[in-house]
Amino acid sequence: MISVENVSKSFTLHNQGAAVIEVMSGASFTVAPGECVALTGDSGAGKSTLMRMIYGNYLAASGAIRVGGVDVASAEPREILQLRRETLGYVSQFLRVVPRVPSLDVVAEPLLALGADRNAALDRARDLLTRLNIPETLWSLSPTTFSGGEQQRVNIARGFAHTYPAMLLDEPTASLDATNRATVLSLIDEAKARGAAIVGIFHDAEARERVADREIDVSRFTPGRAA
Repeated sequence: MISVENVSKSFTLHNQGAAVIEVMSGASFTVAPGECVALTGDSGAGKSTLMRMIYGNYLAASGAIRVGGVDVASAEPREILQLRRETLGYVSQFLRVVPRVPSLDVVAEPLLALGADRNAALDRARDLLTRLNIPETLWSLSPTTFSGGEQQRVNIARGFAHTYPAMLLDEPTASLDATNRATVLSLIDEAKARGAAIVGIFHDAEARERVADREIDVSRFTPGRAA
């Protein structure tokens, strides 16, 4: 479902004499449906860079990144946008939404964008917000006014609203209490059970061991930092 093939990445520092920094070379791995692969490695090894390339935020210098048959490394912007709507979900640590939109609509939006029945989409949003312990009194309010922990949980609910065939998880349990952490791990288990291919970054070692089927040390793809 997810295939990374001989991917490299470099950055040009235009404010430092156009110096070129090679940050990744020869990255290759696959993720099967129903499998969760954890990216590991020291800070600066390239975990976030690799995840952003899979999502299409960073352009790979060479190689192929295939998600559901689409090569993100060479796809047109419209193809990447469609991939993100239908196939590739992303749960980041930070909530980015339009101000004044109610939390219920924020969570339901990925389903509504796909043409889902509004009532069914809102029911799914209610279920997720309930599971993640967001009080019903907050559902009609914009999450931009919430605490950091509440915003993170709304973001997680939004990320799991649609049953994406592939998912990217960036520290999904960071800063969560034990109850909500357990809920997120259950959501990951459910996604795996329905066949989602998942790539995640988990600094929470216990969470990583709980949901990851295997680990990939990104250091081995980082020039000068082979594991």
